[in-house]
Amino acid sequence: MAIKRTILIVCTIASLSLVSSAQTCKNYKFSNQRDFQSCADLPVLEAYLHWNYNSTAETIHIAYRASQTPRGWIAWGINPTGSGMVGTQALVAFQDLKGNMKAYTSQIKSYNPSMKPEPLSFPVSELSAEYSNDEMIISALLGPLSNGTTFNIAWQAGNAVSNDIPQSHPHFGPYVRSSGTLNFLSV
Repeated sequence: MAIKRTILIVCTIASLSLVSSAQTCKNYKFSNQRDFQSCADLPVLEAYLHWNYNSTAETIHIAYRASQTPRGWIAWGINPTGSGMVGTQALVAFQDLKGNMKAYTSQIKSYNPSMKPEPLSFPVSELSAEYSNDEMIISALLGPLSNGTTFNIAWQAGNAVSNDIPQSHPHFGPYVRSSGTLNFLSV
């Protein structure tokens, strides 16, 4: 009986420590002292969005974080014309074979996009990417965005990059549920 009780106590303590150490956007500290006023734990793909919205300039400074291996890729974007993936104006990041992070913009025009670099329908500046603690992070300043403060967003991750082009992601489960709506005035 004492052994069962000891096992139960150990399991309870272990499960509580897992719950208390669970990552959320609110307890994340960026390495370069960046500070974001708002954030959201995205519901799939172990992803998080941090942002500062400037209502006067109609710009959004974002940092999108997602769990990823060094050989994978991540993408996040705004879909100004609809919901879901097609139409998304995306920020893409991956680590090249030399270990350097690359970030660029790409338009998602179909369910089989080229993922090649191209300009978006709105200005993007201060675009950068980093890899740290098994996460890729894309940062950028978007806008001005004159369509209001609520946008359809989409995010994605894939496992392979070939010739500096992200390859197709899986087409099941969380990979097809990685979109939603976000109001950048929410905190």
